[in-house]
Amino acid sequence: MRMLKKNGGRHAPASHSLRTTLVIYLLVGTLLPLLIVGMVSYTSIYSILSGKIGSGISASLRQEALSLENAIDNLDFASKQFALDGQIVAEMSSFLEEKQIYRKSQIMNSINEKINLVNFTNPYIGLTAYIMPGSEDPVLFTNMSTRRNFDISRLPSFMRYNGADYYGPHGTMYAVGDNVVFSERRIVRVNGQHDLYVYLETNYSLLRKIFNPQAYGMQVKHLLVNQDGTATNIIDGQVPARVVDAAGTSTGAAHEELDGYHLFRYESPQGWKLVAVVKKSVFNSEIYTWFYKMILLALLTLLFAGMLAWLIWRRIYGPLRKVNLEIIRMAENVTAPVAFTNVEEFDFVLTNFQQMKDQVNELILAVARNEKQKSQFEIEKLLSQINPHFLHNTLNTVQWLARLNGQKEIDKLVTLLVKVLHYNLGKQSIIVTIGEEIEAIRNYMELQRIRYDYEFEFNVLAEEAVLSAAVPRFLLQPLVENSIYHGLSDNGRVDVIITAHGPGEVQLCVRDNGTGMDEVQIGELLADGEVGKRGLGIGFSYVMRMLRTYYGERMTLQIHSAVGEGTIISIIIPIKGKEDFDD
Repeated sequence: MRMLKKNGGRHAPASHSLRTTLVIYLLVGTLLPLLIVGMVSYTSIYSILSGKIGSGISASLRQEALSLENAIDNLDFASKQFALDGQIVAEMSSFLEEKQIYRKSQIMNSINEKINLVNFTNPYIGLTAYIMPGSEDPVLFTNMSTRRNFDISRLPSFMRYNGADYYGPHGTMYAVGDNVVFSERRIVRVNGQHDLYVYLETNYSLLRKIFNPQAYGMQVKHLLVNQDGTATNIIDGQVPARVVDAAGTSTGAAHEELDGYHLFRYESPQGWKLVAVVKKSVFNSEIYTWFYKMILLALLTLLFAGMLAWLIWRRIYGPLRKVNLEIIRMAENVTAPVAFTNVEEFDFVLTNFQQMKDQVNELILAVARNEKQKSQFEIEKLLSQINPHFLHNTLNTVQWLARLNGQKEIDKLVTLLVKVLHYNLGKQSIIVTIGEEIEAIRNYMELQRIRYDYEFEFNVLAEEAVLSAAVPRFLLQPLVENSIYHGLSDNGRVDVIITAHGPGEVQLCVRDNGTGMDEVQIGELLADGEVGKRGLGIGFSYVMRMLRTYYGERMTLQIHSAVGEGTIISIIIPIKGKEDFDD
């Protein structure tokens, strides 16, 4: 498909369609890596896989050999306990020389206990017996019943190791068992002219656990060559005689190929050899399997790439057209909502596009509102400057008329009102000193006392050292105002106490002897910060907001009150100078 784009009356040159490009890219992107990997693998697959398989077989063979070595070492360790331990040897000597039946029975029980104890603590040990060849009953002690034709001389010799003779693999001497085991015979040197040996076998299931063909993941046969190289035992299956003979030959090679078989050798430091035998067809089966899978994978990849390209094209082309239509509609109708495509990625773009349209619409409306409000703000600003100025001038006129007519009380009242208005409506900074706040409070309270005909007392107690500390303006006035309006009755009293509190802190306390509040009212006050606003008061919420704004978590506000006992509001804040505030 070819697309033309108008641009100033000229047509853009035609290019390849997205569908063709997508198909080509997908085919190249999927097949090229597979082709490269296949070619590289084909040239080196044999050496790679044969090395991996050979290493796996060698590792498994070594693990089996180490397990067998460990089993032999366990036999060696246990036999030394039975043959060289002084206490057991002494008991055996006493048993052989003792004539008294009762005493002999006691020694027999002690020896049997020691045999059982050693076997219990060593799970790799099976049948254990003390043997005296040439006797009518050669088996003196044993942890399990033995065969009647018990004869060590007929067992296949395996090696001599650490002063003991080892035999195997052979059938167990356990009377009711048919498992293949390894065994050991070690001489026990006792008093007198007695030929005494200790005989031990490996655990009945140990060889099955050691020589487990499933550990290789393929069919493997084991050949075990004794120390002298004179006997080669086939552990499992059948192996050609030539391969068996070659297994016993000490060539020094860990791996060799012979008559269609791979031989992997392990020579133990104990003197014996373990050989794993694998057919070449079995050994190379994984290589052949890989080769067939690579051919099938290439065909399936080619088919999948073609189908994927077609599906992606179907899935992308429709949403692309919708996105293009939404962009065109943007210029025609900004407020129209976008139509989504039900494709997550495209819908994400369209969602952002819709948010952009909403923001553009909001900005247009905001500009219109701001232009409308701008003139209103200018008028309000002018009125806020004119009204206080006009009020001050009018009060000053009243003040001079009162003085000319000798009206001292009116003169005093107007003077106090002018000072309070100047403090409350003036243009000074929001940050003042405690001294300035106290002076404004005094003027305000004096006005209130005149208003209420001096029905309550007002006192200020402030330490000289904290008067220069800076605080937000109107911090105390709402509190004393609330005491007047909500707390006082006849003969009321309001006290403002300002003292230093701890290092670098000041305590502001407003106390009255009014009606007080209960716990519910205190909780509501602290939670909502709302009180009645009368006269020039601006409310308890203002105090809370100023404290949180300028002091944050460093301030403490407490209310102590009870019904009929008055109210105490205490504020503790850090001492700051005016320069410490961002006014």
